[in-house]
Amino acid sequence: MIDRRHLLGAGALALLSAQALTARAAETGLDLALVNGQVWTGQTAASLAEAVGVSAGKIAAVGAGQVRALTTSRTRVIDLAGAFAMPAFIDNHTHFRLASTMLAQPDLLGAADRADFVNRVGQAAAQLRPGRWLRGGSWDEQRLGGRLPDRHWIDAATPDTPFIAPRTDLHMYLVNSLALRLAGITRETPDPAGGVIDRDASGEPTGILRDNAKDLVDRVIPPTSEAETDEAMRAGIAHGLSRGVAQVHCPEIDWSVQDSLLRLRRGGETDMRFYSFVPLQDWEKMAGFVARNGRGDDWVRWGGVKGLADGSLGSRTALFYEPYSDAPDQHGTRVMALNDLREAVIAADRHGLHVTVHAIGDRANDDVLDIFAEAERLNGARDRRFRIEHAQHVRPQSIPRFARQKVIASVQPFHAIDDGRWAVERIGPARLAGTYAFASFLQAGARTTFGSDWPVGPIDPITGVHAAVTRQTIDDANPDGWIPEERITVEQALIAYTAANAYAGFQEDRLGELSVGRLADIAVLDANPLTAPLDGLNKIKVLQTIVDGQPRYEA
Repeated sequence: MIDRRHLLGAGALALLSAQALTARAAETGLDLALVNGQVWTGQTAASLAEAVGVSAGKIAAVGAGQVRALTTSRTRVIDLAGAFAMPAFIDNHTHFRLASTMLAQPDLLGAADRADFVNRVGQAAAQLRPGRWLRGGSWDEQRLGGRLPDRHWIDAATPDTPFIAPRTDLHMYLVNSLALRLAGITRETPDPAGGVIDRDASGEPTGILRDNAKDLVDRVIPPTSEAETDEAMRAGIAHGLSRGVAQVHCPEIDWSVQDSLLRLRRGGETDMRFYSFVPLQDWEKMAGFVARNGRGDDWVRWGGVKGLADGSLGSRTALFYEPYSDAPDQHGTRVMALNDLREAVIAADRHGLHVTVHAIGDRANDDVLDIFAEAERLNGARDRRFRIEHAQHVRPQSIPRFARQKVIASVQPFHAIDDGRWAVERIGPARLAGTYAFASFLQAGARTTFGSDWPVGPIDPITGVHAAVTRQTIDDANPDGWIPEERITVEQALIAYTAANAYAGFQEDRLGELSVGRLADIAVLDANPLTAPLDGLNKIKVLQTIVDGQPRYEA
């Protein structure tokens, strides 16, 4: 059984009670007071106050009268001047090290066409010494005319520079001919289990590698130094804070994020809070790590594991019952063999780890729901909070299972307005029911949480809220919303980014609301999203991000 005390770390045992906080504030005065604003406590739209006070890194007072009574000469007072304060955002799904590294890489996603794409690659390659790897930012063939790029696009621009760049969904690589040679990938190289090497009509690799085939190149890329990784992570933290994000969950495919977080934490506060998940197949290693080290503290926590049931819709590796509409010979790919996935989930759950599994296609989602049900049957009832990451294309009859089995739908609303441009080409109109089904999950009573999948989507909850509420695709082709019946309210979206994510990380008694005793993580916005016109939602700006009672970002 998961021990909540261990999960929250030793710091939780010393948490000041609400009464003790109030007593401390009455004796010494508040440390920080935000006044003259619109303060949404995170409970209901009606729960607006004018002020919130902080003491010892926690919420000590809510409401103008209480804050005024506890304000002294030592209190730092911030006049909100009518601005909107709310619980700081939590992002349920990021690939934080990769995304942070991409902040300094060439922007390929913004390329207008093939020529612009190649020019951006060439300019970046020209700045490197020959032989140094060029890691491009992500790309999307849908923004380049719909045709997949290949090595011939970029070979002339990178003759001496091995090049690798992920598709925006992170389930596909584009590499040049030099990178293929260094990886030893030829026409004779077989597809690895759970992966695909794309080939042209003559059988030669095109430079496109899908899912587990990416590992063939990853293993020959020189590792990034610890110092470089940590520097990139700090840049990512600053970027996230500027978007009002105080915590991210990191369901990763390796240990690099957790290793970096442990180094950063040893140096002090990390400014942003983290919840780390490592690969499911490493459950035994994580169980041993937890036994020796506990589960971290309020800044850096661990004890979660993440599996991969399938790939992505864009790469046609998401696993479906029916074949792809635009590729009738394909149903998708099991990234992890079904029996291996089953055995690992059951074992990790038996050892008290927090388990989440990536599932995109309808068959993959059903597989994972079945495995979760079996794990509970074998290991006994407890508060385990299984999660499915993405839960993108779910059969309508399977949606109630999330609520019935208490499985969290960990979804990312930007995917709906991005993939909504072309998803019907992949799976046809009939299977759109149950696609990015945010309203259906909530109506069924399923715990539904929001995030970005950064760098697949921007780490920008305001953009995510706008996507969930309007479902207007990024090509402006759906002004009334793509699958509009799945639109939700602003309040539902804000809760999915705050209280629901706190629950998804076993922190609902510490984060997600602005109430006395909670950790003082606060985002200040320049407008009230609950009352803003829908066409103005995505124009709202973050003015300030406060974490643990300390301003960490100010516009």
